[in-house]
Amino acid sequence: MPIVEDSRAKTVASKKRAPTREIEKSLWATGHDVVVGIDEVGRGAWAGPLMVGAAILPRDTRVNGVRDSKLLTEAKREFLFDRIADWCVSWSVGVVSHAECDHLGMSAAQKLAASRAIAGLRVAPDVAVTDGAWDFVSPAVPKVELAVKADLRCLSVAAASILAKVVRDREMRADAAHYPHWSFDTNKGYPCPIHKAAMVGYGPSAIHRRSWVFMENYNPWTAIRRTPPAGQAQLF
Repeated sequence: MPIVEDSRAKTVASKKRAPTREIEKSLWATGHDVVVGIDEVGRGAWAGPLMVGAAILPRDTRVNGVRDSKLLTEAKREFLFDRIADWCVSWSVGVVSHAECDHLGMSAAQKLAASRAIAGLRVAPDVAVTDGAWDFVSPAVPKVELAVKADLRCLSVAAASILAKVVRDREMRADAAHYPHWSFDTNKGYPCPIHKAAMVGYGPSAIHRRSWVFMENYNPWTAIRRTPPAGQAQLF
């Protein structure tokens, strides 16, 4: 009989398994004194900014409950935000607007957000740790350590993910008051049935990313067309 993985069980296990400083310790041991964790939020959204969080943690203290932001409820992230911000040696969130995302394309926008996050730190890092296989941080930091599932495994990356997520969520909730039809207070600009229905009924708001493919699939307003960045036929 085949083994069927229970995604709910995996999520519970991930929540219980706290990220560690093992990656940071290995980098400290090789002479990198200042390690910054990097994580992005908003890449898959249809509206609003892209943000990249950067967090430099002290070596000798810890805040309990830190996990990858995607594993936490909005209330839990808000509860942890001030504790993490006060705990960090330095932290920053780099912001790229929806208009800059449209103009630059996502890859360049993500690199710009990372460079702005690094520039906002009070301390210059020696090395950055980030999730995945693509280095969007260089050359803002001299060395970049790519680690699979770093947001789950690495404490500084998990902290950065919470900081970036809360800052972006707060901005989207504030924007919801100006653009009530799209329910940004609940969906934060990401696609969902309510958001898709609002696009069909009302078209894009002023903070939607006009270069994204959803403009062709969900926007019936022929006077407002998709505008891909120069030289790019489509982003996804």
